[in-house]
Amino acid sequence: MFDQYKKRIENALLQAIEKMGEKSVLRDACAYALINGGKRLRPILVLMIGESLGNCDVMPSALSVEFFHTASLIVDDLPAMDNDAMRRGIPSLHIAFGESAALLASYTLMAAGYGGIHENGKLIDDEKRAMECLGYAVKCAGIQGATQGQFYDLFPPDLTLETIQDIIYKKTVTLFEISFLFGWIFGGGDLAKVPLLKKCAYHLGMAFQIGDDLDDGMQDSSHVRGLNIATALGQDQAFACLEEEICSFEKTLKELQLWSPSFQEIVQGLKKPISLNIH
Repeated sequence: MFDQYKKRIENALLQAIEKMGEKSVLRDACAYALINGGKRLRPILVLMIGESLGNCDVMPSALSVEFFHTASLIVDDLPAMDNDAMRRGIPSLHIAFGESAALLASYTLMAAGYGGIHENGKLIDDEKRAMECLGYAVKCAGIQGATQGQFYDLFPPDLTLETIQDIIYKKTVTLFEISFLFGWIFGGGDLAKVPLLKKCAYHLGMAFQIGDDLDDGMQDSSHVRGLNIATALGQDQAFACLEEEICSFEKTLKELQLWSPSFQEIVQGLKKPISLNIH
């Protein structure tokens, strides 16, 4: 099921790249960053939620989430940020194309992300819902979201658990939040349930990050870099928190009537670090 969603997303990404204009170094840089693997979980969430509501017209906003996500990865990898030379097994964009092209590619993809919101609003012929999504995207991408999260990741005001959780919310959860909101709002969902959608996305994002940090530590603790919630909590408490977040995620999915086989598969994937620890 996920392979089918992923194939649809990647076909749509190829078409979107073609629509960016004539072939150029900058367009090639955008393509390099977009078509280099990745789970495509965030845009898949948009499709899953939109289609669960009976609306198949959510692809533009699904691509928006992937554009925002990819733009953030490009910036995170830069020498002035995390200084990562590799991304998903290949040279990071600034290594392959240079820092100037990488920066401009990130600007291009952010703009394309906002363009997708506009396109999806026209597709469903509902300006109000498009404006709702635009507002959430501005908040999640800006100083109240991913931008501030990256700054605090580089320059944390302290090393308390509360600060680490705040950084996770801003850097990781916000992208899951707009994935849920885009799928729900453009899919025609009840706007009164937006707070519950945010809660659901929060539990998924926290579980995702705790699991990722646990996985990093279990593979090789000497290579864990930056703020790591599993390290801050200690392994036993981190596993307990992971289980709690997964249970809360499952509960909110059921409240939203989104407990589909696809979401059940996501929950099983989140439980992988727990099964590895047990065995």
